[in-house]
Amino acid sequence: MNMKRWLALGAAVVLLVFSIGLNTVMALFKTDFFSNFDSLMSTEQEVSEIVLEPGDFNKRIALLSVDGTIQDVGSSTPWTTVEYDHQNFLAQLEAILNDDSVQAVVLAVDSPGGGVIESAEIHKKLLEIKEKREIPIYVSMGSMAASGGYYISAPADKIYAHRETLTGSIGVIMQSYNFSELADKVGIKFETIKSGAHKDMFGGTRPTTEEEKAMLQEMINDSYEVFVDVVEQGRGMTEAQVKKVADGRVLGGSQALKAGLVDELGGLEDAIASLRADYGLEDAELFEYETGFGDFTSLLGMKISSFFGPSPEERMLTKLMSSYDAPRMMYLYGEF
Repeated sequence: MNMKRWLALGAAVVLLVFSIGLNTVMALFKTDFFSNFDSLMSTEQEVSEIVLEPGDFNKRIALLSVDGTIQDVGSSTPWTTVEYDHQNFLAQLEAILNDDSVQAVVLAVDSPGGGVIESAEIHKKLLEIKEKREIPIYVSMGSMAASGGYYISAPADKIYAHRETLTGSIGVIMQSYNFSELADKVGIKFETIKSGAHKDMFGGTRPTTEEEKAMLQEMINDSYEVFVDVVEQGRGMTEAQVKKVADGRVLGGSQALKAGLVDELGGLEDAIASLRADYGLEDAELFEYETGFGDFTSLLGMKISSFFGPSPEERMLTKLMSSYDAPRMMYLYGEF
């Protein structure tokens, strides 16, 4: 190891010790050290706040963001980050549910959708906030709020979209590869021992039978009807009105406005200004949540992992060899 790498390693160690010491001191001031030692040593996330616009602390507006595919793929740590942290977002919703100072919510959505279950969890928690806290929820759509991104937007009191926003895509999809013909060409034979005729259905090693397609279609249809009901209830539309555009098509902002899926054309600032004016919250504080791990700690973790962790190539190979993604129903547009 040359001198440059030794110096860099030494600097990383010093930063690590400093970070641990700083976090420990802060934790001692915030909590009872002896009764909360386990939580102090844990890497679990805790929601913290950043004030965006100062104002009345007794009536505040929470700005939430769903950015990326809505999937529960794990939580961010001091050493790694994920695009969308599902558990952290649910924790933010729970914090709002128990914080009487929050008088309104603005949800910024920029997502192609994602998992059926994850989308339903967000939707359920938003409804709980509306019913128990009786506070307004406004949505601001970014470049995309499609499928599951629209599913979680539907309960809002008012939805803003850009003219260029891609939204809609109301429907359910389930996909898999069928590589049985390719396997035959290269001489690969699958040997399967199964407990029932359908145990390997939609697994990619053989064509799906018509009976199996019917089984899967029934599942898809059930979830589709749930999606339609969510839009009906959230938007005050009839089933016929929803199903007129609920064939999986994507809509631009102007089209979505005409179809009744959004209320106004505009951006995030428009949604916030409208919420303030509509509910007398002109002087309210605007804040957002962040994870318990700051940028400094995450950067430090990246530096240390680059010294001691596997190379990017090794990490990619490990992921390819150890991961297995079974087909599942998704409220998702544009990704597989």
